[in-house]
Amino acid sequence: MTSSQQPFKLPEFYMPWPARLNPNLEAARVHSKAWAYQMGILGSEQEAEHAAIWDEQTFDSHDYALLCAYTHPDASEPMLNLVTDWYVWVFFFDDHFLEIYKRSQDMAGAKEYLYRLRAFMPVETPESLPEPTNPVERGLSDLWSRTAPAASADWRLRFSESTKNLLEESLWELSNIRQNRIANPIEYIEMRRKVGGAPWSANLVEHVVGAEVPAEIAPTRPLCVLRDTFADGVHLRNDLFSYQREVEDEGENANCILVFEGFLNVSTQEAANLTNELLTSRLQQFENTAVTELPPLFEEYGLNPVARMKVLLYIKGLQDWQSGGHEWHMRSSRYMNEEADKSSTPTFILGGPTGLGTSAARIGSLYDALGLRRFKSFTRVPYQAVGPVTLPTFYMPFSTHLNSHLDAARQHSKEWARQMGMLDSLPGTPGVFIWDDHKFDVADVALCGALIHPNGSGPELNLTACWLVLGTYADDYFPALYGYTRNMAGAKLFNARLSAFMPLDSSPTPVPTNPVERGLADIWSRTAGPMSANGRRLFRRAIEAMTESWLWELANQIQNRIPDPIDYVEMRRKTFGSDLTMSLSRLSQGDEIPMEIYRTQTMHGLENSAADYACLTNDIFSYQKEIEFEGEIHNCVLVVQNFLNCDVPQAVEIVNNLMTARAQQFEHIVATELPILFDDFDLDANVREKLLGYVEKLQQWMCGVLKWHRAVDRYKEFELRNSASPVVGLLSSPTGLGTSAAQIISLFNSADTPHPGTEAEPVVESLPTLPTGLGTSAMQISSLLGTKS
Repeated sequence: MTSSQQPFKLPEFYMPWPARLNPNLEAARVHSKAWAYQMGILGSEQEAEHAAIWDEQTFDSHDYALLCAYTHPDASEPMLNLVTDWYVWVFFFDDHFLEIYKRSQDMAGAKEYLYRLRAFMPVETPESLPEPTNPVERGLSDLWSRTAPAASADWRLRFSESTKNLLEESLWELSNIRQNRIANPIEYIEMRRKVGGAPWSANLVEHVVGAEVPAEIAPTRPLCVLRDTFADGVHLRNDLFSYQREVEDEGENANCILVFEGFLNVSTQEAANLTNELLTSRLQQFENTAVTELPPLFEEYGLNPVARMKVLLYIKGLQDWQSGGHEWHMRSSRYMNEEADKSSTPTFILGGPTGLGTSAARIGSLYDALGLRRFKSFTRVPYQAVGPVTLPTFYMPFSTHLNSHLDAARQHSKEWARQMGMLDSLPGTPGVFIWDDHKFDVADVALCGALIHPNGSGPELNLTACWLVLGTYADDYFPALYGYTRNMAGAKLFNARLSAFMPLDSSPTPVPTNPVERGLADIWSRTAGPMSANGRRLFRRAIEAMTESWLWELANQIQNRIPDPIDYVEMRRKTFGSDLTMSLSRLSQGDEIPMEIYRTQTMHGLENSAADYACLTNDIFSYQKEIEFEGEIHNCVLVVQNFLNCDVPQAVEIVNNLMTARAQQFEHIVATELPILFDDFDLDANVREKLLGYVEKLQQWMCGVLKWHRAVDRYKEFELRNSASPVVGLLSSPTGLGTSAAQIISLFNSADTPHPGTEAEPVVESLPTLPTGLGTSAMQISSLLGTKS
């Protein structure tokens, strides 16, 4: 294959960790081929009618032993043999499923085949396993019996779940092929993790290095982000190397390059370059998380030195996999890798420097290979005058109407806010307040409640309005007390106290020290009482997810770091309180809908699509408020500007296109996936009606959020200018646990505060020292372990 036949030139890759080769490579090659014959992966022609899936020449040229020798350079010979067998099996499954089910588009046969594989991965030791009927079942049965006994129950559960996702989410790919449907960018990244199998690879890394992640921290944000960024890096790289084989030869349509081509209307080369930039961003998110989020996590959980070492070994294993996987892709005949060492000419899609004097910006390969784009994210100057956004035409296929109890809810929620102290000045600081009567009226959150909950009773709407008041007030309160001071310790203490005001039983709560605590204690007691124990636990977790996400925002503010695009979208759902809103909607549906329904990919897709539409709506309307008047960096318009190097109108258009794509995905799921879900779970008429009622509430939520943003003055320029006044010296502060960060001696003085609409020099606080040296932005975990990579 010559380079002229290739659909694009491979870009220059950022790879901060060197690849190493396991000395047991040849032994693994011999062993894996013998194992493949034993399982029927080689030497059997019964699977694809009259042709074998693989022959020995194909097997040798793919060289999965080389992949594993690169990705697990320190594994012993027996462990390298085991992990190589796993990868032979998983790649064979991928090709086997393609030939037998994707090409024929046999959805019924695919389901039966995939669901049967679950029986060969028992978390607990079974009395007996089914008799394997094909090489995939035979291989899985053998591998599970050689792997699971040496692992903990927690690891077996996680690994079986990631294996199940890897296998069964192939149905999503098959469904899109049958419908000739290409996913939107957010949907693609989410589903690629499951279909692509890198979370599965991350689990295997734990097993190979003999260092399982401690169960108590496995579900925390830092470990989840490390796993997901690793997965995204692996998959985006694979998309670049496998585009020609998958898209041109196999008719696949699950590839990030193809997604970007269609969504951004760019050429294949531009889409490939952009995919590489996203790959770089995800690797740098991995580095940032490891450096900035792991150390405090270790302290908060009080991990002993052995547990910390296990986590560091795991991270080093992920780095080895990332660099080793890249080396294998450069060599395997499975992929397009001719002239891979030559970078493509850089492209500046959606804008970029042009004209005399700008050619130096086209450094291209050096700029990409060294990962220098990262520095753009740390150099944002806050409080720049941006002016109002020209609102686009929004796609909104759903409808809602005003709840007839709106006026009563307005009155009730305002009186409640006053009783909780939300309309008072801060303690000891006359004239300094988060909200006053005017700001409360301008926000008009009761109107939002009346639009997203149009059919609720008077008491139900009152409750909804109070929750919205609490969430909106707390979202303003937190950055006012902790954002300007960058007081992470105080912020964490404030957040940690909140759970005590949401008891799962009848335990007494502490004495509230601020309006947020007081309001939370009151509204929790009014809401949680009638819930089941499980419902109460899930509801509290939704609230905790929202409040914990504010710490993530603060951490980025301390670094003055514009978030990585994927990290932003996934965290934005939490900062917006999407889980809280959807939990309230679930409660109104009663207990008839089994919780396992909500855990399906269909429901996750519905909820995430709805959440993203609502969040991105807020980002467009609040752009000027957040960027110009609050010095914020957490806004998708800004994130898109930074990542794509485009102007505000272009970024707004792209964010609006994302909103449209998510709303259309919601419609697609309702039309095509929800009926299948009904049948798969054999739901009766009553439960189906309840579930459709929940879907309608999500539609009303999306529509209501858009209507509320259009109606209120909270985000309009005249209101922003009228209400913008310097917050002057807070000469005293509240006392007690969680209030130390309120000691804001002087957020700004009147001389330093830029007048709204001008570009006065902003107050820029000292930032932590950034990593220096070419390629040293990587955290260099190996040095922490006392070894060289």
